[in-house]
Amino acid sequence: MAKFIDSPMVTEVKKITFRLYCHDWDERNGGNVSYRVLPEELEGYEDISEVKRNIPIDFNGKDLAGMYFIVTATGRYFKNIIDFPDRDLGLVRIAEDGKSVGLLWGYGDGASPTSEFPTHLMGHQERLKHDPEQRVIMHCHPTNLIAMTFTQNLDERNFSRILWKMQTESLVVFPEGVGIIPWMVPGTTSIGEETAKKLAKFRAVIWPQHGIFGSGKSIDEVYGLIETIEKAAQIWTVIQMQGGEIKQTITDDDLLNLGKVFGVEPNRNFI
Repeated sequence: MAKFIDSPMVTEVKKITFRLYCHDWDERNGGNVSYRVLPEELEGYEDISEVKRNIPIDFNGKDLAGMYFIVTATGRYFKNIIDFPDRDLGLVRIAEDGKSVGLLWGYGDGASPTSEFPTHLMGHQERLKHDPEQRVIMHCHPTNLIAMTFTQNLDERNFSRILWKMQTESLVVFPEGVGIIPWMVPGTTSIGEETAKKLAKFRAVIWPQHGIFGSGKSIDEVYGLIETIEKAAQIWTVIQMQGGEIKQTITDDDLLNLGKVFGVEPNRNFI
């Protein structure tokens, strides 16, 4: 029988959290990840058959009852997860009443899920309505994107158009654009509710002066989504450093043609 620490799922989360840290997107204990694990992926592991303890959550997750998630622990540094996954990660199952989770593996020193786990669950719940293959929520602090929230109007159309026009691949990767909420205190029910509303239309939601909240089918997809958005923000930042004058750009017609060739539908409200 195998140990869950050696599972492909734990290996994947270890690798991605370390890469997020190396990108300078998850300083100190900033950022969090939740990964929905399918029941069939848990077969054959000898150390996840019993609930070690129950942990209350500040959210009614009844609609997600019985689902399994690997979740980063509260207050933990992403740079350490690769070395201490059974301390800084946990495998939890949502209880039938939706008010707590059962810990099946991890959090070896008594830790709990990230304080933003209720926000993650609200996000998973909303995205599953639109995509039954939804698996991953990722929150991190991309430097250039955060900087843009200080200098640009927090208007979804304006922000999305800037990011789309910074590089050809942007529209292909996030044709719906990006959602934006007002600045809010993290770890609260309110920010979870507002983020979930935006996730009804967007896979990525910007938290001004804070970071980004991304969702998708796999860790690779969500990481790639955030990576592409941040690269566009970085290009915009470099343009400003070069004087800010744009002599050539990707036009709206170019964006529409790009969508046709790659089989994606741009958000027509933004063009």
